[in-house]
Amino acid sequence: MKKLSILFLFVFIGLSTKAQTADELKKEQAPKKAKIAKLQGEVNALQAKIDALPGWRKGAFGTIGGNISGFNNWYSKGTPNSSAGNIGITFNGFANLIEDDFFWRNSLNINLGWVKLDDKDISTDSGSFESATDVFNISSLYGKRLNKKWAVSALGEYRTTILDNFNDPGFLDLGVGFTWTPINNLVVVIHPANYNFVFSSGSNVYSSSAGAKIVADYSTSIKAFKLKSNLSMFQSYKDGDLSNWTWTNSLGYTLWKGIGVGFELGLRKNKQEALNNALATNPLATFSSVDNKLQSYWLFGMSYNF
Repeated sequence: MKKLSILFLFVFIGLSTKAQTADELKKEQAPKKAKIAKLQGEVNALQAKIDALPGWRKGAFGTIGGNISGFNNWYSKGTPNSSAGNIGITFNGFANLIEDDFFWRNSLNINLGWVKLDDKDISTDSGSFESATDVFNISSLYGKRLNKKWAVSALGEYRTTILDNFNDPGFLDLGVGFTWTPINNLVVVIHPANYNFVFSSGSNVYSSSAGAKIVADYSTSIKAFKLKSNLSMFQSYKDGDLSNWTWTNSLGYTLWKGIGVGFELGLRKNKQEALNNALATNPLATFSSVDNKLQSYWLFGMSYNF
């Protein structure tokens, strides 16, 4: 009994010593954490000053998402012998030259997606991946500063598809006006003098026209997060049916060495595209009869920061 009591005493002393050591380590750790936080604040302040210096700013991040599945004799499905999959890729890049008296901002957005549903019991069924999402948008904005927040500017913006029907349709905006930069991360373009060129082969649905162009672009990085949001609007002076807008939002979160998770959401309204699509099934469709539904796409998957 005496030996058992001594054993319990040693165990208790050992546990107490371990707990005491942990407490001492935590006390020693606390001021070091505070010091790191202070240094990080100083680093962030220095980085903000670096970002405000004249010169080029370049960066990019993208997202890859996808899945592949196969079924053999899975009778609970409508297609018991089949394979399916989808793959999506997005890329957002920018190269901006910021000087004291002018700026030149360039951006590129690409979103490509492929899907496959192969019914092995149907010999005529396609077993290949077919294009689904197909977005290509590039823009260039030059501005001559009037002051720190306002500039006289010129914008060129082009968007089309690259997997199917390249430049059919293609939309090119060229215009001049003013650009407002209230903060470093926000750019608002207001161009009352703009022409929207629409390129198309064999379709009389699409029409070019003059109008006003408004673009709002916001991008920021907060620790491991990257966010980019771009709203591009064209208001036709000729006919409201020729107006359009596109809003894309990209979010990336870095987990390890540039690798993380990403999400992109795109929204669009374009009555010319809606009518062109409706005419494929209804040759009598018109601008007044077509239902200009909200277009959308989204992608979630792995991301990488360049």
